[in-house]
Amino acid sequence: MPLDTPRVRAPEIPAGLGWVNAASPLRLADLRGRFVLLDFWTYGCVNCLHVLPDLARLEAEFADVLTVVGVHSAKFAGEGGTDALRHAADRLGIHHPVVNDAGLAVWGQYAIKAWPTLVLIDPEGYVCAQRSGEGAYRPFADALRTLVPRFEAKGALTPNDRGVETRHGASLPGTVLRFPGKVHAYRDRLFVADTGHHRIVVADLDGRVVQAVGDGGAGFEDGPFTAARFNAPEGLWYDAETERLYVADAGNHALRIVDFEHEAVATLAGNGAQAAWGTRAADGPRGALNSPWDVLLHRSEAGGPGVLYAAMAGAHTLWRFDVATGRGEVYAGNGYEHLVDGPRLDAQLAQPSGLASDGAHLYFADAESSALRRVPLGAPPEAAVETLVGEGLFVFGDADGDRGAARMQHPLGVAAGPDGAVFVADTYNHRIKRYAGGALAALAGTGSPGDRDGSPREATFNEPGGLFYAGGVVYVADTNNHRIRAVDVATGEVRTLDIREPTAEPTEAAAEPEAVLYPAQRLVPGDHAFTLDVLLPDGFHPNPLDAGTFAVRTIRGKAIVMTPEVQPLSDPSTFSVTVPTGRSEIEVSGAALFCDDDGGLCRVHRFRL
Repeated sequence: MPLDTPRVRAPEIPAGLGWVNAASPLRLADLRGRFVLLDFWTYGCVNCLHVLPDLARLEAEFADVLTVVGVHSAKFAGEGGTDALRHAADRLGIHHPVVNDAGLAVWGQYAIKAWPTLVLIDPEGYVCAQRSGEGAYRPFADALRTLVPRFEAKGALTPNDRGVETRHGASLPGTVLRFPGKVHAYRDRLFVADTGHHRIVVADLDGRVVQAVGDGGAGFEDGPFTAARFNAPEGLWYDAETERLYVADAGNHALRIVDFEHEAVATLAGNGAQAAWGTRAADGPRGALNSPWDVLLHRSEAGGPGVLYAAMAGAHTLWRFDVATGRGEVYAGNGYEHLVDGPRLDAQLAQPSGLASDGAHLYFADAESSALRRVPLGAPPEAAVETLVGEGLFVFGDADGDRGAARMQHPLGVAAGPDGAVFVADTYNHRIKRYAGGALAALAGTGSPGDRDGSPREATFNEPGGLFYAGGVVYVADTNNHRIRAVDVATGEVRTLDIREPTAEPTEAAAEPEAVLYPAQRLVPGDHAFTLDVLLPDGFHPNPLDAGTFAVRTIRGKAIVMTPEVQPLSDPSTFSVTVPTGRSEIEVSGAALFCDDDGGLCRVHRFRL
């Protein structure tokens, strides 16, 4: 990424394009005096998603001199609408302005060749650096540390906001679920990856929530259900023999275990860091993984603890793990992104994102090649990956038929059904499809985004991301509708489950203190002191053995900028926070432990401000 190249004027962003997170269209000319980092991306590309934490970190560190502008140059037709882009920005926690470059006009002006590509524009409006691929933070941070003093010395740098007003969260709902990614069913229970709320929800088949796992904040913490944290969890698999739910914790690059017997969360594999390209094995929680998107537990006829398979979307491979030790290794794919069949370790996959099994084969949705593929389970290395539907990375559409005719568009989920059928969440076509007898056919959905129940030709979905078959019904995580839908396999009829929190009349004995949420305050960068008061109900006092603890985090987007140690809770508690430059949030969370004055009843109340 050379900095001293002939200066080329950065082309202006054309007028008339749609914008997300911007109060009005932006012009590069209006941003003179600041560095501008253009991020050319497409939201179905997992490599593009890996760049987002780097962008958030750069925005925080160089907030006074840098403006990040996303240029969404869609690969798939289904990604091209501004409404679809708005959903994606809200789901991914993107706060910076994004222009909808669906026609690839900006892409062409800058001669971009690959996703993701980042282009740095200097305060005088010239391109000064460009880089493709992941790992954006270090090269661009180094470039800015070199260039900022140069332009300060020239008097060309005017650190201010330059009138950029962002708007975020336009599509966020008031529903119980937010952007659910995957769903799993067992008997009378549904397990839902409530991805946008960073938690797991357990509901009955009528939709009543019976349990929630995770405190709702993004993080990587094991422990009791009420304190554990996930980061954008996706795939789920419940093992009734051990009462464990396995979770593909995609945002943490980890596999987690939800232990219902002990009501605790533990980490099976992954240390929270993204694995480097070419990683072929991982040693349990000490190893590194790369965006696992789905999981499936398989037991042979001989029984035993079984093998956990994972769709490692970020590494374009399938993995298998020992559930006792967490040790894992690549099962299929050589790491190169493409659609190439052959011996399982030599085959090439393209962002596998959903798993299912008929007991003999592992079926997977190969998202970037718009394909349905399979590989034998527990097979020797010479066993081959086979493509059932799909022709390549840039061949997609919406058509029924056999492999030569059938087309899908970025499918994210699969489920094994009766009589050898496989159901597919054809995500960008907003349909549920069935593969049987060598042919693919639509089961439900019109092909247009919407939120309507009814017959197969009336019902609509909006980017369904996961599904699971049980008892004649395909349960669907209808991601952009923030709902769980149920499709009757016999009729194709679609209905929406009423996912709702349990309601109970409060009683005086069960009264708990309420966290008082003060209006949001804007703070200038620097050190600030706060006091945390604990107000208990009448007749209660702090637990004399342990009054509780709290912690303070400074968060920017999904990135934790600063995490102080856990502190003991007293009344009052004082703490200090160093507020960084740029847009961020301060979160105070903890637990208050208190008892009634008679000493016969003690409680725990968890809070987050």
